Amino acid sequence: MRTPALFFCLLSTLTAAFAASPAMLGKERHLANIRQLTFGGQNAEAYFSPDGQWLIFQSTRDGAACDQIYTMRIDGSGPRRLSSGRGRTTCAYVYPDGKRFLYASTHLVSPDCPPAPDRSHGYVWGVFAFDIFSGSLDAPDSLKRLTDSSGYDAEATISPDGKTVVFTSDRDGDLELYTMDLEGRHQHRLTRRPGYDGGAFFSPDSKRLVYRADHPEGAALAEYRSLLHQRLVRPTHMEIRVMDADGRNDRQVTRNGKANFAPYFHPDGKRIVFASNMLDPNGRAFELFLVGGDGRGLERVTFDGTFAAFPMFSPDGRKLVFASNRNGKVPHETNVFIADWVE
Repeated sequence: MRTPALFFCLLSTLTAAFAASPAMLGKERHLANIRQLTFGGQNAEAYFSPDGQWLIFQSTRDGAACDQIYTMRIDGSGPRRLSSGRGRTTCAYVYPDGKRFLYASTHLVSPDCPPAPDRSHGYVWGVFAFDIFSGSLDAPDSLKRLTDSSGYDAEATISPDGKTVVFTSDRDGDLELYTMDLEGRHQHRLTRRPGYDGGAFFSPDSKRLVYRADHPEGAALAEYRSLLHQRLVRPTHMEIRVMDADGRNDRQVTRNGKANFAPYFHPDGKRIVFASNMLDPNGRAFELFLVGGDGRGLERVTFDGTFAAFPMFSPDGRKLVFASNRNGKVPHETNVFIADWVE
């Protein structure tokens, strides 16, 4: 999830609203032994390998103008770039066999980073011309193109049972969720309500999806469509939703009217961890929260007061990895952190 302009699969540019005191950090009862894995630059969207021993993530570092894909061990050692350095890349995920990975890239359009969004429209995301590719971890330059629509294909994740990829695309004129198999075949549309649907992850049993959505109406829908026509999205109102993996039984989980995103299922398959600015009137500070799939039992997880997002549990459920502005040496510095999960 993971600074650049996209929340969906890019890092946060938001400024800290306030600095947390040691007493506030002491309230992080679900997190023990928090370790910082990256130091400097913009780093996020760190996701575990199937064996839980290393992470794949995106980072803007070493003088690069936009994100590239890297791997590292869960102690932060051995960072290695996987992507070519061409174009903007995002949303990397490891295949269940632990030998391949997928990610989205704009390198077919241009080897250069795409231009930043036009901020005369306010705070907006750029909907760049990504396609999804797969590659071998041993030979990352040998890529296979999985999607070939002319617009945005990104935000891909893989079901734990190793059968299905879910991703976001605007191929039909709106930002919707789709599925395909691991080789890019049998692409199928899941969502059909006007507005943005994206950032989906499967439940531990692969039977459900959790995702973020903005379904505006009236004048807000007209504005959304106008911005999307300009390859832009305004991310100020998103809610968490869940549905069956085939798109049925869709229902809303959060109802706070804020920017809720980066949801991920708890290992129990019943609760969801996600990022939200619901507590900050200025909308700048994002914390992690835990909530039941029925919208009940909301609980705050982080108390840093800056920016925390892109949480993911390790395959064994014992660790949580996330991105945060905590400990940043310069404004907007985002790093990857890992913690032991305390139930």
